[in-house]
Amino acid sequence: MAGSSAQSSTAERIGYISRIESFSACHRLHSIHLSDEENKEVYGKCNNPNGHGHNYKVEIDAKTGMVMNLTDLKKCIEEVIMIPLDHKNLDKDVPYFTTVVSTTENVAVYIWDNMVKVLPPGLLYEIKIHETDKNVVVYRGE
Repeated sequence: MAGSSAQSSTAERIGYISRIESFSACHRLHSIHLSDEENKEVYGKCNNPNGHGHNYKVEIDAKTGMVMNLTDLKKCIEEVIMIPLDHKNLDKDVPYFTTVVSTTENVAVYIWDNMVKVLPPGLLYEIKIHETDKNVVVYRGE
């Protein structure tokens, strides 16, 4: 990052920028690979046939040697998160989740896989999703 001479000029400084966005969606935790009874045992009340909803908070962290235009990052988030996920039934409205259980971990993977398609290579550092005040998932593309 420009403007500091405290470190050698040969070492690139890396900054991290974050953008926080919220979206609401419903889903049902249910695997097509398990019987109804096994799904009830594994997912408990989250296997309710009528589903349940969350107000998710997503933090997108990008790694950059210079400041990224936050307007561009906001547009990417709109395209990848808000349009396909906000106020949707993840299991019925998002094709990815027809064969993948819509856990928050898998929502993080979905967001990562789609953000890396729209951001410059190597820029995405971390996806953090707050499913509730107490449940947080972090995914770094591993």
